[in-house]
This record gives sequence, C-alpha cells and structure tokens, in this order.
Amino acid sequence: MSDAPATSTDRSVDPKLLEILVCPVTRGPLVYDREAQELISEGAGLAYPIRDGIPIMLAEEARQLEQD
Repeated sequence: MSDAPATSTDRSVDPKLLEILVCPVTRGPLVYDREAQELISEGAGLAYPIRDGIPIMLAEEARQLEQD
C-alpha cells in the first residue's frame, strides 16, 4: 500500500453517478472526458468541470465548447 498522494489522473467519477447525471441546461446526456476531467454536453455546447472527483453541474462554471 502506497502513502503517495493521489494525482489528478488517479481521480475518477463513480460510474453509477455518471449514469444518472444529465446536463442541467438541456436535460440531455453527458460524455465523460477522463483526460480533461470534464462532463461534456454536446447539446448545450458546454463542458462541466470535475474537481476533486465531484462534477460541478452549474452552467456558470462550465466552459463553452469551441464551435467547428
């Protein structure tokens, strides 16, 4: 057993939680981006941050996705 502190790559979101979360703006599905630690709502064009393993489901905290 290691006493090393957890790094951001060690953090993950509970899969059961991911199954029930929806975008608060569109009520649509979210895609988990493990590398960026974000939940992506393609319908709203927003990326919700995950901080310390906790999804921040506030539109004002979300990052606007770049439009192609």
